[in-house]
Amino acid sequence: MTESQWWRQAAIYQVYLRSFADGDGDGIGDLAGVRARLGYLADLGVDAIWFTPWYPSPMDDGGYDVADFRDIEPTFGTLADAERVLAEAHELGLKVIIDIVPNHCSDTHRWFSAALEAGPGSPERERFWFRDGRGPDGAEPPNNWRSRFGGPAWTRVVEPDGSPGQWFLHLYSSRQPDLNWESAEVRAEFEDILRFWFDRGVDGFRIDVADGMVKDPLLPDVELGDETPFSDREGVHEIYRAWRRIARSYPDERLLVGEMWLPDLRRSARYLRPDEMHAAFNFDFLVCPWDAGRFRGVIDRTLDSHDEVGAPPSWVLSNHDVTRPVTRYGRAGDTGFSFADRLHGTPVDRVLGTRRARAAALLAMSLPGGIYLYQGEELGLWEVEDIPGELRQDPVWERSDHADPGRDGCRVPMPWSGSSAPFGFSPDDAEKEPWLPQPAEWVSYTAEAQVGDAGSVLSLYRSGLRLRKHAQGELHWLEQPGEVLAFRRGDSFACLLNFSGEAVPLPSYREVLLASGPLDDGRLPADTAVWLELS
Repeated sequence: MTESQWWRQAAIYQVYLRSFADGDGDGIGDLAGVRARLGYLADLGVDAIWFTPWYPSPMDDGGYDVADFRDIEPTFGTLADAERVLAEAHELGLKVIIDIVPNHCSDTHRWFSAALEAGPGSPERERFWFRDGRGPDGAEPPNNWRSRFGGPAWTRVVEPDGSPGQWFLHLYSSRQPDLNWESAEVRAEFEDILRFWFDRGVDGFRIDVADGMVKDPLLPDVELGDETPFSDREGVHEIYRAWRRIARSYPDERLLVGEMWLPDLRRSARYLRPDEMHAAFNFDFLVCPWDAGRFRGVIDRTLDSHDEVGAPPSWVLSNHDVTRPVTRYGRAGDTGFSFADRLHGTPVDRVLGTRRARAAALLAMSLPGGIYLYQGEELGLWEVEDIPGELRQDPVWERSDHADPGRDGCRVPMPWSGSSAPFGFSPDDAEKEPWLPQPAEWVSYTAEAQVGDAGSVLSLYRSGLRLRKHAQGELHWLEQPGEVLAFRRGDSFACLLNFSGEAVPLPSYREVLLASGPLDDGRLPADTAVWLELS
């Protein structure tokens, strides 16, 4: 692997800026907080940091409603602060990836303000999806598309003369108008945004809703659940070919990582052809229920589909949108994940969930390709499901009429140190509390409490990230009885994960490299993973 292909086996750590570390005491994470914790990330053993959007934003959707793609949200700091983070991260050997949100922008973006002022038929409105309504007075939406945050995907505007006017498309919040990628001006704008950040040293982009920019211009009605007119359309690949050419024009080719929630891994892999993106999140792995056969199937399909296009797989267990693994795996019955039903409020065995999450971490870290970690995963944090309704900020909560609590539970600020909130997230003299409340039980889960504990989740992640270099070469399955997933990499490294309810014998080995939990006199206990150096 050359330096320019660092991403093929990288461990990349997701920083959700609002919740990582608060440097100025306003209760919200910022770039000053990140700078103070860069040493922690280097010691953890990751290769790169991925920042969720750091751009100016009204924060209707946690920063994914971008008002200006070439600046920094003042709550987080300044452009100069971002450049300092880039320089200091690079000094520590850490690459930096940032989010780009090409499907939509904020309704406060200068382009959308101009579109509202310009009126129907104007060039300014061609940057978005403005359409007349249906019905005799245009009072009905142009089609029946639904927002992924709940409710209709169309909002009607008031025209400059005060009359009820056209409707605009928003597949997410009504404050996130979708951009029209049929517009050459939109395409040129985003290519310039890429260069703006590449020129400042950014090592790559994570592309939000990477499958969604191109829409069927006829805007047809759809059956419930049908997303074909606005997801994974053929024209989107042309966009990424242009972006890859830009990435290749820089020294040490810059990285493009796609977020595509698609039902078919082979469809996702098409985005990873040699002239498109470099990598994509493996959501089939993330949502997989706790079952040996299901995991093996996902791993096989992933390796096969990625081999076909010569791309490295990526493995991910959590992010800022999904229920944390400790909670998912601690539920009886369905231990997978679905946006349709996050199973909020169902009973959770946190001890069981932690044991399984530790085992899943070793599985993910031992597979061929790269791995993505979400902040707090390395501390064994769980989903905070008892946030009071008046404190929830995810737009899903309101747009679903409080039927869906949304994603705030995995976005609670990080616990760093101390015996009570804010657990080192904010300075001791902070004037404001963290923007979301932290559980008192996190006193035992701070980074400070775990760093010296050899049995902690943090110590497991540090060891796993250091030792995963032993896992080299192609994956070959090892036959094991029952619900045991076992494979080797190369000649001497093996990973086993016991999904059954009983301890099972280990194969002949030279050394135990790492285990997710205590072994039982040469046997592998239930819900435990182990890395072995084979005889």
